[in-house]
Amino acid sequence: MIVILNFGSQFAHLIARRVRDLGVKAEILPFNTPASEIAKMQPVGIILSGGPASVLERGSPRPDKRIFELGIPVLGICYGHQVAAHMLGGHVVKGEAREFGKEALSLCNKTGIFTSLSEREAVWFSHGDQVKKLPTGFMRTASTVTCPNAAFADQRRSLFGIQFHPEVTHTKNGTKILKNFIFLVCKAKKNWKITSIAKGAVAQIKNEVGNKHVVVGISGGVDSLVAATLIHRAIGNHLHAVFVDTGLLREGEVAQVAGYLRKHGFKKLYVIDASRTFLSRLKEVVDPEEKREIIGHTFIEVFEKAIRNQLKQHTITYLAQGTIYPDRIESASTSGVAAKIKSHHNLTLPEKLGFKILEPIKDLYKDEVRRVGLSLDLPRELLWRHPFPGPGLAVRIVGEVTPERLRILRAADAVFFEELKKSGEYEKIWQAFAALLPVKVVGVMGDARTYEYIIALRAVDSIDGMSADWHKMSNDLLEKISSAIVGKVRGANRVLYDITQKPPATIEYE
Repeated sequence: MIVILNFGSQFAHLIARRVRDLGVKAEILPFNTPASEIAKMQPVGIILSGGPASVLERGSPRPDKRIFELGIPVLGICYGHQVAAHMLGGHVVKGEAREFGKEALSLCNKTGIFTSLSEREAVWFSHGDQVKKLPTGFMRTASTVTCPNAAFADQRRSLFGIQFHPEVTHTKNGTKILKNFIFLVCKAKKNWKITSIAKGAVAQIKNEVGNKHVVVGISGGVDSLVAATLIHRAIGNHLHAVFVDTGLLREGEVAQVAGYLRKHGFKKLYVIDASRTFLSRLKEVVDPEEKREIIGHTFIEVFEKAIRNQLKQHTITYLAQGTIYPDRIESASTSGVAAKIKSHHNLTLPEKLGFKILEPIKDLYKDEVRRVGLSLDLPRELLWRHPFPGPGLAVRIVGEVTPERLRILRAADAVFFEELKKSGEYEKIWQAFAALLPVKVVGVMGDARTYEYIIALRAVDSIDGMSADWHKMSNDLLEKISSAIVGKVRGANRVLYDITQKPPATIEYE
């Protein structure tokens, strides 16, 4: 395997994705994991991720220096490049010119990680500091106009540093650089296959859970469905699936998902209508984080009630969740130094439940979850549903959630999806949805004045949700969607299309 030490970069887990895409297992660990623990895992290589800190700051993160003495190849990326140079006796300074975006990299040594590359490569930078003086025993291997030591290497000890990010798509041959490190330098073997992940997860669940009982919350999304299916394959009727209708789900979602689960052998499925409870708790609440907290706590409250009433004849040991990597990243739970963006109720459960947590897909990205689902013979129609947030439509209504706003948004969202599917555009998009803005504007319909809400449409292209670009669809299709929403949805008279990237925006509105 390849071990990745995470220094808090929002791109850190993209490195793991690239490694896995090359067919090699990748494990992400906190930056300060002791070298002795890393050695026990017997990795063939170590990658130091980027991060938001500066090595010149007091208290900035440092790895265990002994990792450089394990005899295991190390590749430092951006902050990892700088911290390796600093700890091994080099000198890091604030750069006279900061580099953000694409740069031309000139290679002066095309061996090791730069084997088979051109003398000039297009790479992506995001840094202010840079390595001024190399540690003893290291040689410069690449530079840019403003960054003389853009890459360095100690070929004898297989220690490498690069100031740019090979994991992002903007670095043209970034995958080739990682491939060279993994296979030419580390001599890794391909061992990461989706089919083996599914089989391994089922075997691991069987081994860990045994004859104990597990409860899982079904949200209607792909993640909870795949997680529940893996667990059901492992323990059968010892899995109790609780589908809470929060009143915040998409149109027809409860009937569709519950129908599928019952048809495919989920005998212990409990559908609970708690929509009135959720809506009453959300009355007059406008703060996004407060919404998430209320929904998360109410969800658990409904769960506890279901366990007391419907599941009282069983002793429940585990609570299963469909947590995936991006959830963990944005909740700043993996590195200890990443900037917190938003809470996620899957990761902020009250300890009073007293359950052990079971997260069978916590190390997977969305597309990997879908591929696992295909290996489990789940229908494409359910697997290719676009990502849906835990708090549901509540975070797609900016401001207070009311029954009227929910009705309008649910109808607009359904029309949006219907038109995308009819046009064949739906599966080209990573995530699409409608959002309701808490602003009423004047319109004219049938020679009469209207005063109704604005609907914002969001459609993005992404690999794993860590970064996203707005989806380019034809003006004719946008016009058709807009006309359909205004014509069919009572309460909305204007439609906007959001063309903001992530970053700087998030994909969801709250």
